[in-house]
Amino acid sequence: MSRYEFTCPECGQEIEVNESMREATLTHGCPVCAASVTPSDFVAGQPTEN
Repeated sequence: MSRYEFTCPECGQEIEVNESMREATLTHGCPVCAASVTPSDFVAGQPTEN
């Protein structure tokens, strides 16, 4: 499963998320401040091993 580094464009919070958390954040906004986010707010990290 892929990992992503998310940085909120509003509050600046940095969070490492997996694919499902990335999709939820894109749908519902930042988990800290609820700001709208875009795919460009995520940077792909190293894939995790299952």
